[in-house]
Amino acid sequence: MKYKGFQLPPLITGRLIKRYKRFLADVELKTGEKVTAHCPNSGSMKGCAIPGSQVWLSESDNPRRKYKYTWELVKVPQTMIGINTLVPNKLVKQSIENDLIKELSGYEHVRAEVKTSSHTRLDLLLENEVKEKCYVEIKNCTLVEEGMAMFPDAVTTRGQKHLDELEHLVSLGHRGVIFFLIQRMDAKAFKPAAMIDKVYAEKLKKVVKNGVEVIIRDTIINTQVIRIRNAVPVYLD
Repeated sequence: MKYKGFQLPPLITGRLIKRYKRFLADVELKTGEKVTAHCPNSGSMKGCAIPGSQVWLSESDNPRRKYKYTWELVKVPQTMIGINTLVPNKLVKQSIENDLIKELSGYEHVRAEVKTSSHTRLDLLLENEVKEKCYVEIKNCTLVEEGMAMFPDAVTTRGQKHLDELEHLVSLGHRGVIFFLIQRMDAKAFKPAAMIDKVYAEKLKKVVKNGVEVIIRDTIINTQVIRIRNAVPVYLD
């Protein structure tokens, strides 16, 4: 069966009251009930957490969970946005396995969460029949202003470390890829958010000069599925 994208669980809708403490969001459901949902996104969520926005939540039946609801999607005037940062890794991995990303085709084995040093893990390791290795780090991008997608939406020392690790792996003769997945549908191009994290922006430019590859994809989103759509041009200067 043809791969159709990351399948979302059944969702219920409501209105965002507020997002706070990074991992919590208060939502008023259509019934009028007010609930607290887990927010699976540690970034600033700039432009994605506007009170009054329509949101969609999944519901867990795990009795051990403190919050049974998880915030999955939000609608802003321009687009729907996937805010769950666990989705990109699963979607990109599944898309590679289904040969939907041409730059990463030809690899028979795909492993997730690969330890590359004593202090670093990267999201994916791809290997072909002759054991050539391609390391992929996946980043969730939800910040878009005037059609320009940008990453990060908050200073990320962890993200800087991942760029250093990819650069090191390339120096050893492997492929290294930073993959930005734009979980929204209104991006025309991509650039690093130098106004938010200048160090990350400069480091991204440097590692690309030293052989690290950048792949950008946007997505199509509805309340049933999120799937990879188009390549998006990248501007590093």
